[in-house]
Amino acid sequence: MKQVLKYFKNYKVKAILAPLFKMLEASFELLVPLVMAAIIDNGIKNGDKPYIIKMGIIMVLLGLIGLACSITAQYFSAKTAMGVGKELRYDLFKHIESLSYTEIDEMGSSTLITRMTSDVNQVQTGINMFLRLFMRSPFIVFGATIMAFTVDVESAKVFFITLPVLIVIVFGIMLISIPLYKKVQGRLDKVLLQTRENLAGARVIRAFGQEENEKEDFAEATTELTKWQLVVGGISTFLNPLTYAVVNLSIAVLIWKGAGQVDDGILLQGDVYALVNYMSQILVELVKLANLIIIETKAVACANRLASVFDKKSSQVYKEEKVAPVSGAPKLQFVGAGLCYKDAKEASIEGINLTVNRGDTIGIIGGTGSGKSSFINLIPRFYDCTEGSLLIDGVDVKDYPKEQLRDKIGIVPQKAVLFSGTIEDNMRWGKADATEEEIDMALDIAQAKEFVEGKEGGIKFRLNQGAKNLSVGQKQRLTIARALVKKPEILILDDSSSALDYATDAKLRMAIKEKTDNMTVFIVSQRSSSIMHADQIVVLEDGKIEGIGTHDELLKSCEVYQEICSSQNKEEVTDNE
Repeated sequence: MKQVLKYFKNYKVKAILAPLFKMLEASFELLVPLVMAAIIDNGIKNGDKPYIIKMGIIMVLLGLIGLACSITAQYFSAKTAMGVGKELRYDLFKHIESLSYTEIDEMGSSTLITRMTSDVNQVQTGINMFLRLFMRSPFIVFGATIMAFTVDVESAKVFFITLPVLIVIVFGIMLISIPLYKKVQGRLDKVLLQTRENLAGARVIRAFGQEENEKEDFAEATTELTKWQLVVGGISTFLNPLTYAVVNLSIAVLIWKGAGQVDDGILLQGDVYALVNYMSQILVELVKLANLIIIETKAVACANRLASVFDKKSSQVYKEEKVAPVSGAPKLQFVGAGLCYKDAKEASIEGINLTVNRGDTIGIIGGTGSGKSSFINLIPRFYDCTEGSLLIDGVDVKDYPKEQLRDKIGIVPQKAVLFSGTIEDNMRWGKADATEEEIDMALDIAQAKEFVEGKEGGIKFRLNQGAKNLSVGQKQRLTIARALVKKPEILILDDSSSALDYATDAKLRMAIKEKTDNMTVFIVSQRSSSIMHADQIVVLEDGKIEGIGTHDELLKSCEVYQEICSSQNKEEVTDNE
């Protein structure tokens, strides 16, 4: 909760003015029963129409002033809530961006999306309602009690019995419902996760005919969410009937006692009306307060969930000062490097020893799950080595500032991700000030120039969300071009040409070799033909290196590589037949 409170520093004045204007409105509201009592006792009783008109005008003025105060308070509370929500959401996004892959994997993207959207919105609503009602409702409750004593002390004793009972009901239900709302939010995370997975994997689900299974899983998750919502909703529903019952019973007692006192000449009829009116005000405000508590309970639960994200610190710490490369050192050097993901029972890769010289092309090959992506994820420091070390230009990657390290590296991940906007916008992700000539050169090397020129507007062609208006192969070539625009010292192609045909793949590799300035290239591939001309080929099996060498050397010495090449050559022959 402290994480949220600090965002009020830029809205202190508004946050103070909002409840003050609400209390001012409440003050005028507390005067209305007294004015009405005067109309009954002095105007209606004596048939004094001018007096009734005069006091009626006063009531209208009190209402208009109260309305003006209410609108002003609403303005300040809305400005505060929206402002805090905006800054909170921005800082939350910024904090999530600062986390390493390890923390993001641990929390899950669906949970983080819920925090960014639903939880922040709930906190905004909580702030808005808090500033509007939290001071106003107690002020009217206690103010009405005090005003009742100014009317008649004996009758007002009913208020002293009613208030403690109402407070016990309201706060008792609140204490029970707070932990339940946390469970509801947890179930909401699960529903969001399943929704996200179903939308992202719609094609896979349909391809394997799993629609019915997914419907059942989703129905189970939503049923669980509904069950907990009904439980907490059922408890919350006791608030209104219980408070209404207590207050209406108190009104009945007031009328009964007041009628007797009117008969005895102790009270006037207008005084009884004022007492009943004050009790009714207490009823209305306590109902508002009860609903406010429900809203605030949700907001506090959501604020704590947001705080848990802010409390999550990145496991990676970057240095601030730039480092100088060691003269004569190899471009990359893996020294007993290994990676074990958090909470995993076994290491994904271990005992990696590899030296890579400047300008070399390194092929990485192995079966599914052999650790290829884990291997190359160590280079840009997406994950830290859990054993051993990795040196770039003779310096441990952990000693590099983030910007200096990432400026050296261009990476094309397995999944081709392009953003909505023009092709030109996407090309400038790696280098904001890239010229059209540099973009043109990168497109040419990536074998994307021809199809880009064929699009309406060329590089000005607009991509929709997820670049669904391009084929998979076109997206892969554009992501490769995007990495080449920044002219990195190290280029990593993580199985990023899988959708390309053999001829285009060969042209791409040849162009990278010939048209880049001594660039060190890592090519991760399932196809032996994509890496057979590499200076070194690393064969991985179950996270360990089974062989290092050229294509010809490995065909003689590495059984795993022999099996890969043999199986793929048979497939090619079968395809040709």
